Amino acid sequence: MHSSEIVQQQEAVAALEIQNLDVFFGQGQDRLQAVKGVSFSVPKGGSFGLVGESGSGKSTVLRTVSGLISDWKGVINIKGNAIDHRRDKAFYKTIQMVFQDPYASLHPRHTIDRTLSEPLILHGLKDRDARVDQALVDVGLGTSFRFRYPHQLSGGQRQRVAIARSLMLEPEILLLDEPTSALDVSVQAEILNLLADLRERKNLTYLLVTHNLAVVAHMCDDIAVMNRGEIVEVMSVEEMRNAEPEHPYTRELLMASEGYVPE
Repeated sequence: MHSSEIVQQQEAVAALEIQNLDVFFGQGQDRLQAVKGVSFSVPKGGSFGLVGESGSGKSTVLRTVSGLISDWKGVINIKGNAIDHRRDKAFYKTIQMVFQDPYASLHPRHTIDRTLSEPLILHGLKDRDARVDQALVDVGLGTSFRFRYPHQLSGGQRQRVAIARSLMLEPEILLLDEPTSALDVSVQAEILNLLADLRERKNLTYLLVTHNLAVVAHMCDDIAVMNRGEIVEVMSVEEMRNAEPEHPYTRELLMASEGYVPE
């Protein structure tokens, strides 16, 4: 096999692929199926959006991929390798998650330095000072923030720290769970622009969950629309912009999206 064919083959392997994912909550008679037969794939360097109302199952998919939910069936492939229900250290060097609420996701009594150093200590990585400084620069904060506490930061600054923490192990895939919904509207665009810039600079792959179609239009290449635990439609953002959905639920979602103009 020629080297060019090997490169093409590597590029053809999706960064993240999910096949027939079922996710459950509860036990016995109370066991509830929250996600039903979900399948999609995200190419390396791509950005894929899961869209739907609250309770549609989109965040459940994200948390299952991240390892926070263990009761699931189906196949989750990371770079062509199927992952088990238990995650090892190597998994967390490949995939990291940015949570919705930066007020809840940062320890209030830990300095930013400690928050960013912890993943490095757990994985035995060296040059911690330089890595922490670089991460703060990468997210537009600078080294002067290193020994501050979360209560000394604004919401947008906290979310920048949360993004910096997700990048400490140099992952290839970021799972983004409504990363701007807890922030003021004026700050949301700054964080979205930062994420778009980081994706380009570091060749990251994104799986983004949101109910906001304007966010998807800004951030993603393709989207899957979820309703009641199932994917009802997969489409490109271009098709969404042109208001060309096939499924009635997607059309309702487009019309209900306040302030969203397809043009």
